[in-house]
Amino acid sequence: MPGGESVGVVASVEALGQTAPVQADESNIYCLSIIGQVEGHIVLPPQNKTTKYEHLIPQLVAIEQNDKIEGLLLILNTVGGDVEAGLAIAEMVASLNKPTVSLVLGGGHSIGVPIAVSADYSFIAETASMTIHPIRLTGMVIGVPQSFEYMEKMQERVTRFVVAHSAVSESVFRELMLNTGEMARDIGTTVVGRDAVRYGLIHEVGGVGRAIEKLNELIAARSAYANLQGGVPQ
Repeated sequence: MPGGESVGVVASVEALGQTAPVQADESNIYCLSIIGQVEGHIVLPPQNKTTKYEHLIPQLVAIEQNDKIEGLLLILNTVGGDVEAGLAIAEMVASLNKPTVSLVLGGGHSIGVPIAVSADYSFIAETASMTIHPIRLTGMVIGVPQSFEYMEKMQERVTRFVVAHSAVSESVFRELMLNTGEMARDIGTTVVGRDAVRYGLIHEVGGVGRAIEKLNELIAARSAYANLQGGVPQ
């Protein structure tokens, strides 16, 4: 690798935590990671490991525009974070015109759930877990009905997205979210590996190899459809 290109890759890793969408090895698959805490409008302390949505959004736009990239592999190990930032990332992944596959490794908690289900096909590792719980607010909260209504609307946005992009029913998702018997000091449910598949949140239990295999299948199917139509893949 030429010296200038090597320095550029190192700088990209330091700034964004990952390589640029145009990869040196010209792979047709781009790997995007969601790690630590999803950072929104408020900058988190420097000791926190974060994924900044202002870094991911331009990368997703670049992935959509880059003809050399035919598919996106989304890898999650996140505790959750900012709701609106997480939903923004999930909506962008769901709206990509290229095949997408997600893989939950370690954890895909809280707002990580809609990000995980935003892909065309989703995987979860056998030991990985996903925590489903109601929306929380930090800081000062005004004790008026409008505050409760705002939280209800935020929760409805998350619920509608998850139900629309997975096989879980709204009643089951709400039951998991409002469960009071599983967590000692919180409301919600933690589902592990096969339980996430059983509830319909995730398609399949698997690892990196199976996720890449499935993504290649989706890419091949998209190319075959494009050839059949005699045009650009949709």
